[in-house]
Amino acid sequence: MHRLGFVLSEGFQLMALSTQAVFEFANLVTEDNFYDFACYSVGGGDVASSSGVRVGTKPLASCTQADTWLVTGASDPFVAPAEAEVLKFLRRAERHARRIAGLCTGGFTLAEAGLLDGRRATTHWLYARDMKARHPAIHVEDDRIFITDGPVWTSAGMTAALDLALAMVEADLGEDVARAVAHKLVMSQRRTGGQSQHSELLELAPKSDRIQQALDYARAHLKQALSVGELAEVAHLSPRQFSRVFTAETGHSPAKAVEGLRLEAARLMIEQSRHPLEVVARESGFRDRRHLREVFVRNFGVPPQVTRRGARAAS
Repeated sequence: MHRLGFVLSEGFQLMALSTQAVFEFANLVTEDNFYDFACYSVGGGDVASSSGVRVGTKPLASCTQADTWLVTGASDPFVAPAEAEVLKFLRRAERHARRIAGLCTGGFTLAEAGLLDGRRATTHWLYARDMKARHPAIHVEDDRIFITDGPVWTSAGMTAALDLALAMVEADLGEDVARAVAHKLVMSQRRTGGQSQHSELLELAPKSDRIQQALDYARAHLKQALSVGELAEVAHLSPRQFSRVFTAETGHSPAKAVEGLRLEAARLMIEQSRHPLEVVARESGFRDRRHLREVFVRNFGVPPQVTRRGARAAS
């Protein structure tokens, strides 16, 4: 049996507890109670989440040992800083636990405890700059879903904690079990830690269904030329009207938006596959490998090969 302890403090983000579903379904898939989990707080009793929902907890002192500790974060880690008793507990727990994880801004609690010094770590992109400034000894990577550095795990915001939990299941029980859990939870894809936190479609955030349909079409047909006329036809607008509405709603021209979608697709392929760059370029709609490299360096500051090596090192 693998014991999981969730550390809660007043104002914790309730969504962090959604990770428990990953471990619950791992038990169902394996038809075995491999994972046993419970929630803890300094004093025990009910602890209020940031949304007001209260969750029952056991006192930290009542748990002598767990295999994995998962530390939840607050919606604003500076409004609700880590409790001194929690920091002291985590420093002791590090010597005995198999691993310790900071979920979302829970990484700040690990940072305050000194557990991230000299390590690679990530957190919610909104607070990554603060983590860098407040804890210069940490190698903060603000564009990663989750990071594993030895026994210490950290995740980006919100749903990224599910990806971290699923990666733990894979490490404990194998890829087949993790895939089955993802399928049962209707997770559209299992994201590796090397993936970017950002989604180009979310960044564009169009206001109308017409423009959203055009973007969805573009993402599904990146190998095509995707002219303004073609996208305008999907949106049932004239090319001139489409360009005007598109720019007004997204803040980008259609050409710039399509380039962003191509880059996102290329980056995911580079991080997750071993396809040659010629194949990546063709599948994501760039003219050739040289064109892909040119646009990649202009936007990310490094060539595709460097991104691929970094993703492999993080896996």
